[in-house]
Amino acid sequence: MTGPFLWYANRGTGVVLLVLLTMTTLLGVLSTHGDAGGRVPRFLTQAMHRSLSLTCVALLLAHVATAVVDEYVDIRWWQVVVPVGATYRPLWLGLGTIAFDLVLVVVVTSLLRSRLPHRAWRPLHLSAYACWMLAVAHGLGIGTDVTSTWARTTGQVCVGAVSVAVGLRLVGLGVTRARRSRTSSPEPPLVTEAGR
Repeated sequence: MTGPFLWYANRGTGVVLLVLLTMTTLLGVLSTHGDAGGRVPRFLTQAMHRSLSLTCVALLLAHVATAVVDEYVDIRWWQVVVPVGATYRPLWLGLGTIAFDLVLVVVVTSLLRSRLPHRAWRPLHLSAYACWMLAVAHGLGIGTDVTSTWARTTGQVCVGAVSVAVGLRLVGLGVTRARRSRTSSPEPPLVTEAGR
């Protein structure tokens, strides 16, 4: 089974996935801090993050299905979850496969979040950052539109947005830690004239 519909569907879902995964990542960064940047309530960013994540999963399944069903390129069903052994652009397909596997881990652990200790859940959920980076690399390496201006611009905007958000978050964490250390350190004793 092959044809232009499957090819366009695969390309289209790939580009839209990059944008949606970027938005999901940005919302995840925003919702990690109680005030979500001071403007948006945390419950709202978390609800949007969850909804957008589910949309990404549905679109990812469509992206994977069109790649496997389209016989123009030889991508087997098992290569969806096994990152080695591909004949078509094995490195780039393997990165996409690892990203897919990480999405599965993030989704399953998020569904089981109430049953997992926070210490176990958090590092698994943070693997979504690696998933996003692998998805970007996958798209750059295997995407057929990567040389076009619109695709390059889309990729650059996505990478720039996440980089800025993560950078601001790290700066915010540093400021918060500095405040905590100042408030938790004991006051030095007052030295009076009589105590000298």
